[in-house]
Amino acid sequence: MKQLAYLVLISMVLFSYSTGQARNTISQFSIEDALSQGEAESKLNSSIRLFFGDQEHPAVERQLGTYTSNKKTNAFNKSDKEACEWAFLSAIMSLQDRAIAEGGNAVVNIRSFYYKKEFSSATEFECGAGNVVAGVTMKGDVVKLAE
Repeated sequence: MKQLAYLVLISMVLFSYSTGQARNTISQFSIEDALSQGEAESKLNSSIRLFFGDQEHPAVERQLGTYTSNKKTNAFNKSDKEACEWAFLSAIMSLQDRAIAEGGNAVVNIRSFYYKKEFSSATEFECGAGNVVAGVTMKGDVVKLAE
């Protein structure tokens, strides 16, 4: 009897683990909301300008390359929005770090690239969220803008 109860318990744990891992909800969230959080202002580099989707920007003096940043974050006990905004912020910080490394002063044409599917918007980014992990992939062109 004890063995049967043990087997039932193991089966329930394995079933809940396998079904819990299956969720991958792809959603769009506001870029403005993500960038206006208190943590965003203290973590982003204000010397590297950001332009999303087809936002107008000053003339490009020099193109330095197109780069991708794929960031994941712990989504356990967080809303999809909260987890996705954190992953987005991490990806944008990574693109800014790349701009600095390449000698750029901006990242333009920033778009989502989740599962290698482009989603370009001046107002929203795309994120995949599960029960345990949320992920964002962003792609952008590192440039030197004319001053």
